[in-house]
Amino acid sequence: MSSLDSFFASIELPLMSNVGHELITTLNLPAVSIAQVRTIIARDPALSANLLRAANSAEFGLPRGVGTLDEAIAMVGLSRVRAMAVGACLSGAFVVLPGLDRRAFWQSSMRCAGYAQWLAGGLGIDTQMAWLTGMMLRLGELLIAQVQPDTLAQIEHQPQPPGARWLREKQLVGYSEGQITAELARRWNFPMQIVQALQRASDPLLEQAYSRLGAVVHLAGLLADMTAADVSSLPQLPVEVIDSLHLDLDWLQETFPAHDSFVDIVGL
Repeated sequence: MSSLDSFFASIELPLMSNVGHELITTLNLPAVSIAQVRTIIARDPALSANLLRAANSAEFGLPRGVGTLDEAIAMVGLSRVRAMAVGACLSGAFVVLPGLDRRAFWQSSMRCAGYAQWLAGGLGIDTQMAWLTGMMLRLGELLIAQVQPDTLAQIEHQPQPPGARWLREKQLVGYSEGQITAELARRWNFPMQIVQALQRASDPLLEQAYSRLGAVVHLAGLLADMTAADVSSLPQLPVEVIDSLHLDLDWLQETFPAHDSFVDIVGL
């Protein structure tokens, strides 16, 4: 038994809803229809209502209001609605433990998701897969806190420069949050591209098999750790990771996203 198997043997896996599991299954399909996704989401009336509320919020800036899931998917996009729904199911499966601010935790996860989506868009990578992978990155920390609650204060100790949490997790537990989330994603049958990206997110250049999505999520995670990140934060990012992705510095500066452009699923 590997040490990760031992780690997971000591926890109770989060209970994902049936709707969440069915949506994850569609991520592995080569093609999925609007009808399939709508039918799955519609089985959870509360989730459906909250997705409609989100779609009608100022964050999306739709030219007109939407009143049905079909309209929301048509206006917002199938991939984005599905990613938001999976994200909401994931957030509902986890209880943020004492010592960790729930709202701050999910806001950080949403910043990571938003930055990952932005970077992926400039690289021709699936933007909604990037959004979902970025959103999931910190979930492993919640499992660490379940197994070793006394380590949470040390992991979250301030000051916490970007990337410090990953180093602390490896020192205290032996694994980063992304590596633990990757194993959870594997057990929940997420696409292997997401699993591999999470495995490599904390150290994308040290792994034998390079993952572009993992490098994207690495940069997104660092930016998410900077609560007031803006264009002036770009020099703090590791040049070697930027170079590995062949990101254009002018593009990064010209398109850097505003915080209020990120979707907030805290209330979903």
